[in-house]
Amino acid sequence: MTIEVGAGDRPGVWPVYDAVFGDQPDEATWREAVWDRHVARDGFRLAVAVADGSDGSDGSDGGSLDGFGYGYTGEHGQWWTDQVARTLPRDVATAWLGGHFELVSIGVLPRARRRGLGRALMRALVDGVPHERLLLMTTDDAGDPARRLYAAEGWTVLGPGVGEHTVVMGRAAAR
Repeated sequence: MTIEVGAGDRPGVWPVYDAVFGDQPDEATWREAVWDRHVARDGFRLAVAVADGSDGSDGSDGGSLDGFGYGYTGEHGQWWTDQVARTLPRDVATAWLGGHFELVSIGVLPRARRRGLGRALMRALVDGVPHERLLLMTTDDAGDPARRLYAAEGWTVLGPGVGEHTVVMGRAAAR
């Protein structure tokens, strides 16, 4: 498994996204509704986990992914930041929102889970970002594996998220 980090689009993300989240009817809709806008945002970063044997040496195209994570610079005027500004206590919103790194998604295929891949993707994604504050939204279920991972990596709950059963978590960037 190889983790690669870049600042643009990468073939192979859609199949993983679809297998993990399954919330979009097809790739074209996903690209139009979400992906193409996010890739164009300032500070966009994408971390991918290239599957073993997918380096092209086995005759493959070298692009099979087991997981991905991405984020970008969150600013006022963006949908998520503006929604979270309404849910968080005012002092928390003022201190955390705007110019933060927004960790949008981490997705790992079922076949590759329970091997530390989510942690490796998250670390690669946020390592070296120039932002002082990192934010994400996840389930309010403290027993959820993703939520446990974030807590173990120093993320803390800042307040309620957007939608039912979600929370916003934040972390100061490592320097």
